[in-house]
Amino acid sequence: LPINVMDIDDFSSNSFPDPLCVFTIGLGHDPANGYIDLFCQFSLSQGNRMAGISRIEAVQLALVGAIEPALARFWNETSERHRFLSRDADRPALPPARLYLDAEQFYVAAKAHARLVLTEGMPEGYVALPPLAVERKAVDPLARLRALVDRLRLEGGRVLVAADSAGRRETIAELLREYAFEFADSADFGSFLASDAPLALGVAPLHAGFVLEQARLAVVTETELYAASPRRQRQRRREQASNVEAMVRDLAELRVGDPVVHVEHGIGRYLGLETLDLGHGPAEFLHLEYAHDTKLYVPVAQLHLISRYSGADPEAAPLHSLGGADWEKAKRKAAKHVRDTAAELLNLYALRAARKGHAFEFKQHDYEAFAEGFGFEETPDQAAAIEAVLRDMRSGAPMDRLVCGDVGFGKTEVALRAAFAAVMDGKQVAVLCPTTLLAEQHAETFRDRFADWPVHIVELSRFRSPKEVSAALAGIAAGTVDVVVGTHKLLGSEVRFERLGLVIIDEEHRFGVRQKEKLKSLRSEVDVLTLTATPIPRTLAMSLEGIRDFSVIATAPQRRLAIKTFVRPESASLVREAVLRELKRGGQVYFLHNEVETIENRRARLAELLPEARIAIAHGQMPERELEQVMRDFYQQRFNLLLCTTIIETGIDVPTANTIIMHRADKFGLAQLHQLRGRVGRSHHQAYAYLMVPDEGALTKNAAKRLEAIQNLEELGSGFYLAMHDLEIRGAGEVLGENQSGDMQEVGFDLYTQMLNAAVRALRSGREPDLMAPLAAVTEINLHTPALLPPDYVNDVHQRLSFYKKLASCNDEDSLLTAQEELVDRYGKLPEAARALIETHRLRLAGERLGVKKIDASDAGIVLVFVPRPPFDPMKLIALLQKERTLRMAGPDRLRIDVQTSNLDARLAHLRGVFKALT
Repeated sequence: LPINVMDIDDFSSNSFPDPLCVFTIGLGHDPANGYIDLFCQFSLSQGNRMAGISRIEAVQLALVGAIEPALARFWNETSERHRFLSRDADRPALPPARLYLDAEQFYVAAKAHARLVLTEGMPEGYVALPPLAVERKAVDPLARLRALVDRLRLEGGRVLVAADSAGRRETIAELLREYAFEFADSADFGSFLASDAPLALGVAPLHAGFVLEQARLAVVTETELYAASPRRQRQRRREQASNVEAMVRDLAELRVGDPVVHVEHGIGRYLGLETLDLGHGPAEFLHLEYAHDTKLYVPVAQLHLISRYSGADPEAAPLHSLGGADWEKAKRKAAKHVRDTAAELLNLYALRAARKGHAFEFKQHDYEAFAEGFGFEETPDQAAAIEAVLRDMRSGAPMDRLVCGDVGFGKTEVALRAAFAAVMDGKQVAVLCPTTLLAEQHAETFRDRFADWPVHIVELSRFRSPKEVSAALAGIAAGTVDVVVGTHKLLGSEVRFERLGLVIIDEEHRFGVRQKEKLKSLRSEVDVLTLTATPIPRTLAMSLEGIRDFSVIATAPQRRLAIKTFVRPESASLVREAVLRELKRGGQVYFLHNEVETIENRRARLAELLPEARIAIAHGQMPERELEQVMRDFYQQRFNLLLCTTIIETGIDVPTANTIIMHRADKFGLAQLHQLRGRVGRSHHQAYAYLMVPDEGALTKNAAKRLEAIQNLEELGSGFYLAMHDLEIRGAGEVLGENQSGDMQEVGFDLYTQMLNAAVRALRSGREPDLMAPLAAVTEINLHTPALLPPDYVNDVHQRLSFYKKLASCNDEDSLLTAQEELVDRYGKLPEAARALIETHRLRLAGERLGVKKIDASDAGIVLVFVPRPPFDPMKLIALLQKERTLRMAGPDRLRIDVQTSNLDARLAHLRGVFKALT
């Protein structure tokens, strides 16, 4: 939206010594003073007191000119809440006048400051900049930019390149340096215009560039700097689908005392990050404790060798002795079991491949027309899951795929696309749901999406009358019904499909043993797609081991916010505060009370505590039609507080309900807590989950662990991590056997699956698996300069650990660049030590491809140590030795570069030259 900053009072660089209320966007230009300022800031404060409106609300109100009513409304609501909260003697609240400015104080304080009136349209002197796309085949990708800079320089003008973010500015700066482009890398645009520099690089998230003729300035955006094709490639690179293996190995939630697994040394306990100086500057290490109080310090650049220990109770993890034989013994025992399991897996794969399924075919233009009906943009994970499902359906082998995704992350859309592919090829689809309410909602969703297509959809549940059920059964048997949505009734003997091709199962773990046996028999005949938010440990283990195909949807939809989760002792004041906060913003509340016998008593207490609320009750023992009517009324906001049991656990999608209060949350399982919490936060509004518990002393050990896990993992997409925590709390067990302890406990779930994958690959290629060989390449790198994230740059230890692990998990240049941009976006320009750390990982990636196991680069020379039989042409090394006099072999596996270097960049230049020659 072109917004013009007009009518500026006394607008100069000194007019805001202590801003009270500043909201400026876009570009402000004052021809009289001859300078330009780009602003993207918003401040609303005076001392320690906030004015009586929220920051976002202030932006909106400033645009529509309705600040005064908002101030009055805010003051009334805040005063009312203070009157209620002041009754609680244990939690006294300050009066509003101590915290906020009232309307009169706000206007008096604002009077002394500049006034900005925002209007639409482009003011005089602004000219839209024509697209500056770079030609794809140009030798110099910056040729068009160079031509523009040269032309404007002759006319006394200059160019400003505006990057999307600070991280992108660093990346563009590297590109400019690489092509010898002189530029002023400064956010101070005033000093840039006063200088002779023809080009500056700054940060401003502008949609399109423009030319200011009076100032002789062209602003070029990042979108225009890149050609259309590379731009799209860059976006795809930054929006890759989630890496499941990296999620399993993630260390972001690691706490002091947690067990970890080192590939070479075994299971130890994490004691924190420590900074040590080994003679060439400070470096950061993971401090691990092993048996008999022995210590191990692991450089942060080698975190790819470490994973979280999961597979059993972390407190019972068997610590190994450093240098002892117990770790080798545990690995050997696990390797023997892994080999047998891998052989069984290959047999399973062979049996599955031998079974003949249906190879689905459909017209691509029909599929694209159906996909257009999805009103949102697919997330990368969602798109990857859809692609995998359609690939499985086309393959001709029976599909058995599990799609794990958080509630509201788009699993249903994956199912809809699969159902469309099946129906368009003349097959019937069965959608199996664990609850009647979910079946009702899925049926509505399917009818809406297939409204423009000749598809007959029926529902089988206790919400349907006997006459409707009979008609549906007859249609299913005759083949006139294309899609049937229902509960476990679908598995009954009276249901006979004429041409069943696809079964979609939502939350399989909610079904009983007999239903699961029926489902198991279906898997050998038709394609099966299973959807879940938090798979049970056994299902997750089977998927991670490759017995079932697996897709994860962990990227959140746009504008979705994480649900704020609180575990608190239950109190009337907290319940009233939580409910009123939601009702005052026009929302709705779930109150979970999972005891039908006492639910009426709870209603009476809530009605007394919250006379403002319109309360309705929903539970599974109500008559079907009554329950259906209550849920419809709640959806249509005739009630604003639903007192309910866990009947709402799956499928109820009410975008306006964004607060849930759970009575006795300690009685629920981890997957159940996550599902229930997922009933809120289905829109772009901030959602809240209050987990009410008795006093801490009354909680069991496992209940406390579950509550801690759900509270800590409130980020979007955390369902998969919660399933991993469930794996730790309950144990995975042996997947193909009946023994629930399993050898995986000896080595940890992650290393066990790594060994299993290696064994499967070896047996498939006809080789005997060597599972005692190192599973991860170790490229030891010492640049003789500090390489770490300084604490004054990233001060939170968990964030540092998370970024260390993210960098160590990067397996290509694109993922490393994305991590670097994220660092700069979040914490600012990279300090020298952080840049050295990233360059260390860049060398690790290049070295691993060439079989380099050690790099030692000091100011006196550089030494490379290779693995036996490195994977490059030895003639290239001979040619390099003959060409460069500074290179010589210092042993059968060592290459020495005899150069003296005084800084990091010089060492990197020599190393890159050698790597480029050998690649």
